Amino acid sequence: MTRGGSHVGSAAGAGRAALVLGIETSCDDTSVAVLEGGARLRAHLIAAQDVHRIYGGVVPELASRAHLELLPRLVGRALAEAGAGARDLTAVAVTRAPGLVGSLVVGVAFAKAYGLALGIPVIGVNHIEAHLHAGTLELGPSPEPAVALVVSGGHTELVEVRGVRRYRWLGSTLDDAAGEAFDKVAKLLGLGFPGGPEIDRLATEGDREAFDFPRPMLDQPGFDFSFSGLKTAVALALARRGGPPFPPALVADVAASFQAAVVDTLVSRATAAVAAVGARALNLGGGVAANRELRHRLGEACAARGVEMRVPSPRLCADNAAMIALLGAWMLERGELPDPELDVAASLEESGLPLGGD
Repeated sequence: MTRGGSHVGSAAGAGRAALVLGIETSCDDTSVAVLEGGARLRAHLIAAQDVHRIYGGVVPELASRAHLELLPRLVGRALAEAGAGARDLTAVAVTRAPGLVGSLVVGVAFAKAYGLALGIPVIGVNHIEAHLHAGTLELGPSPEPAVALVVSGGHTELVEVRGVRRYRWLGSTLDDAAGEAFDKVAKLLGLGFPGGPEIDRLATEGDREAFDFPRPMLDQPGFDFSFSGLKTAVALALARRGGPPFPPALVADVAASFQAAVVDTLVSRATAAVAAVGARALNLGGGVAANRELRHRLGEACAARGVEMRVPSPRLCADNAAMIALLGAWMLERGELPDPELDVAASLEESGLPLGGD
């Protein structure tokens, strides 16, 4: 693999904006994007893997196989939509962490082979770091300092953002992520997968005060989260009412009460973090950021504090290659050299995310 300095330099010298191919395969969605000049999204595709619905959750081996099948076709289609050829690309940016190991390996191996064949650099991108900046593509640069809340099926993170690659971790979930809790509660209720959209829909039909579910960790200092106990409280409440199928009214009430507990917890922690940091903006990202009640409540809280609420469209909240291409383009602009031994990391702790910078 080439180290990329000469290629980027020659492109800049010719007056041509960098054209970055983004690849995202951290879990069960395969996504490809083509980004020009670190700003103009010329193509963006996301292919959902519906095969997991029948299992009620993501099956890692099936996800890896689907990525293998989908990636070549999506890259070809994305380049066609962008009106570009492979030889027009400046670099490839690919998710290297965190995520399902098999899924990550497929994406990174494809990116390495593609970059090697074209003689262009391959930039390994941290999926969670990309979420911190995803809104930039639609909303422009974020005021700083900012607090970012990333809420997904695998992560619930609060991060202070003081610039590109300058972060301070404030809090994380100690057990289940918020999105994971949504999926598990949806399964208890006999709903489909993924559970978040179904609970969000049903919550509008139920009574959010029908069940007094706990708001975990809110009596503890700091900014960490815990959702396992909340999920257990839902399971116990349902067990006292017999087994499924449950009456539709009960399902709606449980969905509304559970969602209210999750949203109360997220809003309380996020607004406390904003106050502690003196943040000028709150950036919301991750798949759960599509939840309507969460968006509404955080918007109200930010407006009351004079803080800018920044939430991208649902497409950019989900796992997507546009944010991967964006961060990869920024890393190239900063002169960060690609790692010729680019490898994957399953956990956030092992991902080498840059922290510090005050």
